[in-house]
Amino acid sequence: MKILIMIDFVLAASLMDAMDSSDLQNCFQEQIRLQGQVRLLEHRVKQQQLKIIRLLEKKEIQYSDRGDENSVIDLGGKRQYSDCAEIYNDGHKQSGFYKMKPTESPTDFLAFCDMSEGGGWTVFQRRSDGSQNFDRVWTDYEEGFGNFVLTNGEYWLGNKNLHYLTNQGNYTLRIDLTDFEGERRFAQYARFRVAGEEHSYEMSCGEYSGTAGDSLTGGFHPEVKWWADHRGMKFSTRDRDNDNYEGNCAEEEKAGWWFNRCHSANLNGLYYKGPYTAKTDNGIVWYTWHGWWYSLKSVVMKVRPADFEPNIV
Repeated sequence: MKILIMIDFVLAASLMDAMDSSDLQNCFQEQIRLQGQVRLLEHRVKQQQLKIIRLLEKKEIQYSDRGDENSVIDLGGKRQYSDCAEIYNDGHKQSGFYKMKPTESPTDFLAFCDMSEGGGWTVFQRRSDGSQNFDRVWTDYEEGFGNFVLTNGEYWLGNKNLHYLTNQGNYTLRIDLTDFEGERRFAQYARFRVAGEEHSYEMSCGEYSGTAGDSLTGGFHPEVKWWADHRGMKFSTRDRDNDNYEGNCAEEEKAGWWFNRCHSANLNGLYYKGPYTAKTDNGIVWYTWHGWWYSLKSVVMKVRPADFEPNIV
């Protein structure tokens, strides 16, 4: 506003000078020149405003991420650990991302260690907010993808790493589920294992225990096991169809998973907020708790050696 008042004053002064000199043409030319300067100044002001907004947004992002920087915990490379159980029993009780190298793995990798529920859990899947796309191709699921920095970041550890991890011995699978009403349930399975690439990362598991119901093996009704049991199923993605369905489950359900015909559990489905409608039951589904048409709020899939005994030191 002050700029415009000043410009008006200059214009008025210029007009008086022009009238005094009886040179109206020069007055008009000066007016056009000053108007051009005003437009230029307005353009520069807008540019500076946009620059300020971008800088503020960048600062806000940096500030919001600052609290999660320590979720990646560097142990200094003094020792190689095969899983989170070893890390826990070596005295590191803080949950976070740690480097580990299972026995047969050619390289180390980052995985989140959940030190709650007795500690020593290696998390291989997390759903929390829908920020990651889980409708991916075979190589993505094989190598792993997602956010390996933030504590609650969504990710898939990778079928290759999951095989190296569970091939070390007898592992227990625990699945923590939360709905949009804040209720929590869990499902636990003995002898969880994922085979190697030559077997298309086939999944096997044993007895169920927990509060969420047995959706992974179709144990909720004997008559549905032939199509709802995920045990012995190879992994499928939209570009690698290994299911027992005449169609393509992964393509229809928008996820990579151990599909049968197609599922009673699909924890890599699309992120909806509770009840949903769609052509197929492609949400984050655990049938024995909320059925096929309710998508869960959060999921954590994690493993730990069956013979794990926590070191309380």
